[in-house]
Amino acid sequence: MSTSSAAAGTSYSSAVPHNMVTTAFTLDGYRIVRNLGLVRGIIVRSRSILGTIGAGLQTLVGGNITLLTNLCEKTREHAFELMLQHAAELGANAVIGMRYDATEVMQGVTEVLAYGTAVYVERGN
Repeated sequence: MSTSSAAAGTSYSSAVPHNMVTTAFTLDGYRIVRNLGLVRGIIVRSRSILGTIGAGLQTLVGGNITLLTNLCEKTREHAFELMLQHAAELGANAVIGMRYDATEVMQGVTEVLAYGTAVYVERGN
């Protein structure tokens, strides 16, 4: 799947199941057979003018700014799925040491990066 598909909001399918991704550097019940290297998924998003106005109105009443929460969650999900896709392309069946990072590229434009180490694991210790 291309990055443009992610921007369009299409669903992803990945060969690396979500339960085979961990922030740890080991996966309980599995041993690492091959380290396939760094994998990443990068999404750059901006807020729409309507979203910015809506979020501004939500700040007046306080609490959770759901418009921005939803945008952030979808962006992280897209970056995560792109990372899993990258891992699958390398032949991985798991990702260890997974992390997120976010950087404001310019006002109202944010890059979200999901990254980790692609590995091939087998059951056992």
